[in-house]
Amino acid sequence: MSNSNPQIKLIECPRDAMQGIHTFIPTARKITYIQSLLDVGFDTLDFGSFVSPKAIPQMRDTHEVTKAIGSSNNTELLAIVANSRGAREASSHESIRYLGYPFSISETFQMRNTNATIEESMEKVKKIKGICDAADKEMVIYISMGFGNPYGDPWNTDICEFWTEEITKAGIKIINLSDTIGVATEESITYLFSTLIPRFPSVEFGAHLHCRPDDWRSKIEAAYLSGCYRFDGAIKGYGGCPMAKDELVGNMPMENLIYYFSEKGLIPQIDSSAFIKSMGIASETFPV
Repeated sequence: MSNSNPQIKLIECPRDAMQGIHTFIPTARKITYIQSLLDVGFDTLDFGSFVSPKAIPQMRDTHEVTKAIGSSNNTELLAIVANSRGAREASSHESIRYLGYPFSISETFQMRNTNATIEESMEKVKKIKGICDAADKEMVIYISMGFGNPYGDPWNTDICEFWTEEITKAGIKIINLSDTIGVATEESITYLFSTLIPRFPSVEFGAHLHCRPDDWRSKIEAAYLSGCYRFDGAIKGYGGCPMAKDELVGNMPMENLIYYFSEKGLIPQIDSSAFIKSMGIASETFPV
């Protein structure tokens, strides 16, 4: 690690936790939950997405949610987009700072997720980056299927490194390596981060990891010790990829991230009482 006193950034992802739930969570309940998260002190909230309601029905009210929630001096808002239309809609909201785009290095998943090939997706990145620049927003790329895929598509670290380079050429400064289906191992996490971080020093790399109850610590530690200081998570590990076909594979629990970095004395400015309150609201928000 090159930084002896790193600044850990925790990104809470209620959008990722909610989007796969078939039962529609009432808009008022979403607003209450997201508003409570704004009080905790996370660096960023990945709170919603401006995508087709047919693709992700749960997120069809993001525009309404965005207008209703308040602001925070400490926490920025991030919304996911899949095309230029969504980027323009998200950019119209002054409160949104970051626009996230899922860039899969699995051809099959890219087609399923954004109806585009990887090459076409790269062109989308460039167009969305232009929209972000014009609106004074910052673009965040998620390299999904970054640690492998279930389709038999080619995957290796060289492929990940190649597309990372292409993304940086488009001017992207924040890239999250995403373990979409929970297949990342301690070894692959260590190898990817320790390879990419030194090669692209101007990029802020993040870890969007999925885990089982018994392997969360090793995954966090592998990324952290390899120089990653930006971590996505979701309270209680809600969410996960349906393609994982394993109900135990969910998002990295945010409480585990807080516990791990608290042990090391590296925890950001988290309001413990506000976090406990959000945990309680989460239990009321997500259907059992």
